[in-house]
Amino acid sequence: MNYNELQDFIKAVAKSGATEVRIETDDLKLTVKTEPKGKTIETIVQQVPVATQMQTQQPAQQQFTQQPTVQSVTNTEETAAKKAEEVSAKYIEIKAPMVGTFYRKPAPGKPTFVNIGDRIEAGKTICIIEAMKLFNEIEVEPGISGTIVQVLVDDSTPVEFDQPLFLVDPS
Repeated sequence: MNYNELQDFIKAVAKSGATEVRIETDDLKLTVKTEPKGKTIETIVQQVPVATQMQTQQPAQQQFTQQPTVQSVTNTEETAAKKAEEVSAKYIEIKAPMVGTFYRKPAPGKPTFVNIGDRIEAGKTICIIEAMKLFNEIEVEPGISGTIVQVLVDDSTPVEFDQPLFLVDPS
């Protein structure tokens, strides 16, 4: 997991409201904890030592042990809230009208409905949300027009009701 993926994961955990998340793989242990009020995020990343051929040949008393790497990252929710307010003041959020699976394309192999930089207006289909095997085309609501600035959800991922999907610059 590279640094950018780690940052994205930490931000996603902070938005979800979870108080603790743990992930363990063969070479990585990741724990993200937040205080109940969500003010501080503490992340601990440990790289698990990998035994080498040299280590296994040495006597147990003389084995070399690699110390795990520990990294802490602190981020306040207040800063994130201020940034969110600035973004919401400048851009319009298009939100999910239902729970389901978000799709940017009408079918696999087809082009996406909208991309960053595309101009949209009321009535234009921007995505599909699948709910209970029904594919619902989501259109831009009346009174909304502008340019797509950011797509906030990855293709083929679950979305919740009222979850922001797109940011639109109304200018």
